Amino acid sequence: MPRARNYSPTTREAARLLGAQIRLGRIQRRFSQAELAERVGVSAETMRKIERGDLSVALGSVFEAAAIAGVSLFDSDPHRRLGEARRIRELLTLLPARVDERAGPVRDDF
Repeated sequence: MPRARNYSPTTREAARLLGAQIRLGRIQRRFSQAELAERVGVSAETMRKIERGDLSVALGSVFEAAAIAGVSLFDSDPHRRLGEARRIRELLTLLPARVDERAGPVRDDF
């Protein structure tokens, strides 16, 4: 049996906030939970978990629910999103492709 994952308070808070935003968007668009679940392609129970911010739900399902409910995950302007994606790709090309684990732990106790 897999052991339960322990998430940070920040992660749990972010998931609850996103779930609340999805619920608000759903209500503003006058979708029932069952209607949004059907549009997302998940069960009604999974939709309840999404709206509660349950971290066991697949990220793709949460993002799809957010998109259908009108929750902007990043910038709502597609040109700015593409620009940000390009900027991140450019930064990633400057960094090593992998991290050398033999270097030892990061010393951040300064």
